[in-house]
Amino acid sequence: MIDRATVDKIIDAARIVDVVGEFVTLRKSGVNYKGLCPFHDDKNPSFMVSPAKNICHCFVCGKGGTPAGFLMEHEQISYPDALRWLAKKYNIEIVEKELSNEERQEQSERESMYIVNEWAMKYFHEVLKTDPDGIAIGKQYFRSRGIRDDIIEKFQLGFSLPRRDAMSSAALKAGYKAEFLVKTGLCYAPNANEGSPSESQPTSLADRYRGRVIFPWLNVSGKVVAFGGRLLDARTKGVAQKYVNSPESDIYHKDRELYGIYQAKRAIVKEDRVFMVEGYTDVIAMHQSGIENVVANSGTALSLHQIHILHRFTQNITLLYDGDEAGIHAAMRGTDMLLAEGMNVKVLLLPDGDDPDSFARKHSSEQLRKYIEEHQTDFISFKTKLTVENVSDPVKRSEAIAGIVRSISVVPDQILRSTYLTDFAQRINMKEQTLIAEMNKFIRKDLEDKAKEREREQARQAPAPNGGEPGFSPDDMGAAPTETRTEQPSSMPTGLPGGGSQIELLLLREVIRHGEQVIIDHQETDDGQVFTFNVAEYIDFDLGQDELQFSSPLGNQILAEAVAHSKDPGFKAETYFCSHPDVEVSRLASRLAIDRYQLGGRFVMQTNEDSLRQLVFHLIMDFRRAIVEVRLKQIQREMRQAGNDMERIRQLMQDCISTQELRNICAKKLGIEVIA
Repeated sequence: MIDRATVDKIIDAARIVDVVGEFVTLRKSGVNYKGLCPFHDDKNPSFMVSPAKNICHCFVCGKGGTPAGFLMEHEQISYPDALRWLAKKYNIEIVEKELSNEERQEQSERESMYIVNEWAMKYFHEVLKTDPDGIAIGKQYFRSRGIRDDIIEKFQLGFSLPRRDAMSSAALKAGYKAEFLVKTGLCYAPNANEGSPSESQPTSLADRYRGRVIFPWLNVSGKVVAFGGRLLDARTKGVAQKYVNSPESDIYHKDRELYGIYQAKRAIVKEDRVFMVEGYTDVIAMHQSGIENVVANSGTALSLHQIHILHRFTQNITLLYDGDEAGIHAAMRGTDMLLAEGMNVKVLLLPDGDDPDSFARKHSSEQLRKYIEEHQTDFISFKTKLTVENVSDPVKRSEAIAGIVRSISVVPDQILRSTYLTDFAQRINMKEQTLIAEMNKFIRKDLEDKAKEREREQARQAPAPNGGEPGFSPDDMGAAPTETRTEQPSSMPTGLPGGGSQIELLLLREVIRHGEQVIIDHQETDDGQVFTFNVAEYIDFDLGQDELQFSSPLGNQILAEAVAHSKDPGFKAETYFCSHPDVEVSRLASRLAIDRYQLGGRFVMQTNEDSLRQLVFHLIMDFRRAIVEVRLKQIQREMRQAGNDMERIRQLMQDCISTQELRNICAKKLGIEVIA
């Protein structure tokens, strides 16, 4: 447990721009910052970060929150773990009690796997530095490749002893469960029937990486998700598989990770470019040469997930591969995907016989940078030189030209697309109009394919229950209908968790933004009583007169807490709810607290007491009218179901008339003409 005083200290210290900036490239936008959302496939910056409110929010997928809330969503960790992350970042000491066995068992399986991997990385690294075999075999291998000790430390490189169960025995002795050693892929259980060892057979484990040097994989936030193990050079002759990598698991999917991204992310932002190479040693050699904005996909086909990770930091990428046939193929296969995602792609093939590792070791940092700068080319030049130039066969030449035009057609920016096409037409001495006609064919086909895919997707999706919004039942007297007369800002979310309507959301927005602000100050009634109400108190008081409440339990919780704390010294509803320990409360508060469009500097709009009072009065009346409309529909439905029961019909008619009168009163106050 973390004590309340420490929690408050962490929350006060955490700055949303600092935290989000660890994972997303942010650019100033008025008084706020903008970037590509890390929670969905975002091509246009829709992720807003507000330093003043200390919150972030995506106006497409709706995710975001406070610094802790952002970390919980992004890293899939608990609230206490998010606080620990922040405490580490801001050098705040946390003193916690030792976890009991029961508490350890309650920890999530994913977190247990991260913990085991973290321990394994330190174990392998310590073996490399201190064990006689680790020094004589593992460290000697890295030295033979010219890798310095500081780079070994930077990437936490390690060595796995040749003995069959050296690592697993040490892990079991340290108290780690055999179950998680197998699930992370660190070990396997050859004697287990179902692929996982029983508690009574811990010695059946075998180390997956024994006798190999170890390359840990760290994700964007620095968590250890996987390992790569390489056979030593003396053992690789005639061996097809030099490397063994972690199998897929709950915390590792190879198409979602990039080797070196954690060590490279700051340099990528600084240089506004990323170099993509193939292997671990390529990344390490480039770092040692002073070029740190480099990552590897380790031989797998480049995936959309990997591109999205990189796009959050930069839109400029250089594919840096060997000049052999395999390197050319690797460069060719990823180009179209990168272009389609709006990346600015350049390609550099090194001289035949060299890979980034060997080339970097032969040249100084200045020579390497100069070579890259002088020889990297845009993808048009690369593909033209590779597939069109010096090709005399008309059929092969036309196929190659069509392939390049196809690549240009996926570029999302129309101006850039046109520029590429003009350049390509000049290179091959062909009429630009001919290429435009061909490109339009590809674009039309892509649009048709996407339209068909959308139709298939819509056909697969089942219609919403009752034809309405999930969580809302017209039979529920407490629920207001989705459609109301009040105009909704385009940035408003479309409902409350657990049910509720837009009008409830608008009322809650005022509670969160202005809950403590007084809108009725010392108003005297006919009997001499004097009332002072802030926003939260007035909404609660007005609805309570008729025993009305929100249909969402979360909405009722927020209103109740706002009323309870609204008179506390220094209470500010927005700060209180955005930093709420209940993740659902803080997430909703963050969504409602931030505006999609905010003016900068002296043009920030202010809400005065009169306009706020009128807005709250109007929203409450809208809420009441919506409930009355629901009641009218319910009465009409019951009348249709009453059959020949005349007594029941008369009673319902009286209810209908009185309910219509209430509706008309509400409508009149709202300035709405009702046509019965």
